[in-house]
Amino acid sequence: MPPPLSSLDRQAAQIVEKYPEPRSAAMPILHLIQETYGFISKEAMEWAAERLGLKPVQILELVTFYPMFRQKPVGRHHLKVCRTLSCALRDAEPLRDHLLRKLGVGLDEITPDGRFTVSEVECLASCNCAPVLMVNDTLHENVTPEKADQILDACP
Repeated sequence: MPPPLSSLDRQAAQIVEKYPEPRSAAMPILHLIQETYGFISKEAMEWAAERLGLKPVQILELVTFYPMFRQKPVGRHHLKVCRTLSCALRDAEPLRDHLLRKLGVGLDEITPDGRFTVSEVECLASCNCAPVLMVNDTLHENVTPEKADQILDACP
């Protein structure tokens, strides 16, 4: 069971102290929440807003604008398939479909064992080596279905 949000009060206060205005600490606090819980819940957005003197909708705007923030949990291994032009032209869609079939889930669903979630993302800035798959924070280039199987097999 994850710790209560109040357990982050001290860390949040230390982050806020680094900035001239509390609102400037919004992004680092959102990163802290996501690192701790894996996603940013409605309750967490309200908690952050209260500590920063903002309205919850202002935090929601940040969470929905920046693609690195998640509003729901993901598996231990978050598989992010680039869907932008270079990757699309080099078979990102068949790669995505292969992963979904192999894992038996739909987009943004967690496998029953909690290990994997497959998501589509915008450009991962490795267009010359498309298609690209990011597993958590590790980038894999020129990924074929066969290479994807090897990547999955290497995930604990």
